[in-house]
Amino acid sequence: MTSDPQKAYADVVSEMVATSPATSGKMFGMPTLKNSNGKAFAGYTDGAMVFKLGGTSHTEALALSGARLFDPMGGRPMKEWVVVPAEHSTRWIEFARDAFDYVAG
Repeated sequence: MTSDPQKAYADVVSEMVATSPATSGKMFGMPTLKNSNGKAFAGYTDGAMVFKLGGTSHTEALALSGARLFDPMGGRPMKEWVVVPAEHSTRWIEFARDAFDYVAG
């Protein structure tokens, strides 16, 4: 991965679109990745990626330095969505795959 967060996000999008039935779109006013049913599983905001995760992946992502629950409205964090800062961009593709699988059920 690159040290440029936007490039790192673009790399994740390229990889996910090439290897799964994922598409790019928008949600909460940010670029997102969606599965074939249109359900968002990852996004990019303020130089970080956000992922909808469960189980071990959720725990691992939240344990990373600087990671936090996603709170797009302010005051109402989304319990399944984790913001993973750019300093952990080498893990973004791993979390994107986990999020894709999680949303797929």
